[in-house]
Order: sequence, then structure tokens, then C-alpha cells
Amino acid sequence: MMGKMIFGRFLPGDSIVHKMDPRAKLLFVFIFIVAVFLANNVWSYAVLLAFTFLVMTISKIKLRYLINGLKPVMILLVFTLFIHVFFTKGGAVLVDWKFIEIHEEGLRQGIFISIRFLVLVFMTSILTLTTSPIAITDGMEMLLNPFKKIKLPVHELALMMSIALRFIPTLMDETDKIMKAQMARGSDMTSGPIKDRIKAVVPLLVPLFVSAFKRAEDLATAMEVRGYRGGDGRTRYRQLKWNLRDTLALVVLVLVIGLLVFLRN
Repeated sequence: MMGKMIFGRFLPGDSIVHKMDPRAKLLFVFIFIVAVFLANNVWSYAVLLAFTFLVMTISKIKLRYLINGLKPVMILLVFTLFIHVFFTKGGAVLVDWKFIEIHEEGLRQGIFISIRFLVLVFMTSILTLTTSPIAITDGMEMLLNPFKKIKLPVHELALMMSIALRFIPTLMDETDKIMKAQMARGSDMTSGPIKDRIKAVVPLLVPLFVSAFKRAEDLATAMEVRGYRGGDGRTRYRQLKWNLRDTLALVVLVLVIGLLVFLRN
């Protein structure tokens, strides 16, 4: 399951979303994250879902591919749903059986929070699937350029975030390989009491941390050998160009935000 994790991966393509300026896509996702919290009823959450699926369709990324790649995250989504359903009180009692008591408000909040979490994960995944790590770094650096006036190391921050994002699928793949190797040696991580499962994770963490530090050391050595010295005086092979489609995408997002504000209770 870990090896199928798609968050942080880049999927080359020729869709409109792939061709957008990375600055526009980053702004789009940041504004969308804020817009999600404007939804507070059935109609506004329906607008969020419809808009997310529209972006997914335009980016030519299949829903099945997203769901299969985000199964580890879906476990957290289901957990969040159950927490709200069973522990949030308010409204009419829908189920009252022995120690189980489900309230209308708990079910409502559970569904709404799950939808909010789902659209956020989908939209951020679409960003990484349609934008290469280099483009994300360049876009983030350009957006943070004004902070150079207060001596903020913009290039280094953008590079660190890009490397961290790039290493997520790499570490997931490494975790999957180590788990399979441990299971081949007789280790069982999927059954038995919780205590035994936690003990079985320890042999997994040690080689994973060793591998992560080894990769970080190799990357640092490679950058040093190639003469990397930070952002000062560096030029770019690919120049970012803002197009009409980037402006239109942000305009459409602003219209969606206006609709969400209109639909608020």
C-alpha cells in the first residue's frame, strides 16, 4: 500500500492544468485551502465537490488513480468520520443501541469534515501530479521573492520544501520494500494484538531512518560536488511565463469563493 502513495509524485501530461504556470497553481491551491473553510452547509459542500471533480477532469487524472494512490490517507479520513459520528453530540438521536449513540449533528459534522479533508487532499495531489518538483521550487521561490527584503533565505526555503515533497514517495517506496523484506523473514505487522504490532514496527523504523539519512547525505554530497552555493547569482534554464489561462483559473476560483459566501447560512 505504501508503494502506491501518489502524493509528491509527478505525472507528465499535456492537460491545461499541466501547462499552467506553477505560480498560478500554487496560488490556486493556497486560496482554495482557505476557501474550503467557507463551506458550512450541504449546498456549499456540493459546490466544493463539483469544483474539485471539474479540476480533476480538466487535469485528465482519473478518480480511480487518485483513490488507489491515496488509500493510506483514506484511513485517516475514515477515522475522522467515525470520531465525529460517535463523539459529537447535538440534534436528534438517530441511533441509540446499548453503548452506541449517534446524533444528527455528529453525523452531519463527520460527513462535512470528511468532505473538506477529501477535497483538500485531492486538490493538493493534483498540484503535485501535474507540476514537476523543479517547477514547484521555481514557482514557490518567485512567490516568496518579496520576503528577500527582510533577509529571508527564499531560495533555500523553496528548495527544502521541494526536496521534502519529492522525498515523500521515495520514502514510501522504501518503507514498502522494508515491510516486504521483514514479512519475508517471518515478521507479522498486520495481525495480532496492538502491542505486538507496535513491537513489529521497531525493526521497520531503524532501517528506514538509516536509509533516509543515507539518501540525505548522498544528496548533500551531490549538490556540493556540482558547486551548489544557494540562490545568489543563479540563472534558470526554464523561464516562467504567466498566460491568460492562469488568470482565468484564478478568476474562476474567485467566482467559486463568491458562490460559497453567498451559500453560507
